[in-house]
Amino acid sequence: MRGSRGRRGDCKYFEPTDIRSEFQILFCTLNTHKIDMTKLLGGQIGLDDFIFVHRKGQPKEIEISKTEDALGLTITDNGNGYAFIKRIREGSIIDSIEYIQVGDHIEKINDESLIGRRHFEVAKLLKDIPKGTTFTIRLVEPIRAGFSNIEPRGNPKKGAKKTSYGSGKETLRFKANGNAQIQNENQCDNLLQPDSVMQIGIDSINQLLENFMGINDTELATQIWEQSEGKTNSMDFAEAIDASDLEEFGFTDDFIIELWGVITDARSGRIG
Repeated sequence: MRGSRGRRGDCKYFEPTDIRSEFQILFCTLNTHKIDMTKLLGGQIGLDDFIFVHRKGQPKEIEISKTEDALGLTITDNGNGYAFIKRIREGSIIDSIEYIQVGDHIEKINDESLIGRRHFEVAKLLKDIPKGTTFTIRLVEPIRAGFSNIEPRGNPKKGAKKTSYGSGKETLRFKANGNAQIQNENQCDNLLQPDSVMQIGIDSINQLLENFMGINDTELATQIWEQSEGKTNSMDFAEAIDASDLEEFGFTDDFIIELWGVITDARSGRIG
């Protein structure tokens, strides 16, 4: 059936074709039942983390006219072939369409399936749609109810013996080769906490990625920072990018210069 017309988008909702689709998992969040895409489950799980499952809800198709260069979306993914809307910029094209919400899975653009695509690929496809074009986006929203009866954590019945599962200070880390390793808190701190200059640089790169590409990805920002190490000019930096796996992103010369600018600013302490 066709829904009411929004200011910029026309939405069509679809009934599930199979009752089993109601029970399919869309994504999981760590330590919150809310649809918070900053808590999207990735590859790192602490021993005392809670995992909340969010099931697939209503599929919907929205017709969008791209009247501006940027749609106003920030996109993330769960590393398992599903891209999601992480943020919507206030006052943007997408912000004016009431049917589109944070947490929606981007399933298709027109007739092209996006299952299995990384978030930066989806962002590039949306960015490359010419201004003035009308296109259709198919989304799947998470079910936004079902956690109302959750009790607070750490509230066992009075007098009941609490089972110990360890200190909770270890982290189960999954590696790219499929192996898993348990690391204690200090080891994780050493791995995950770069020095302040590096952290400032990564945060600044991330902001550029969001502004120019509509993605926010600390891992990608870290890879870019690592390619800058030992480089003293933008040409060497650009060559390092082109010789790495980052070449597939097709960064423009202007964007490389912007990246090099924030990297040098971070190194010199001009941003903090």
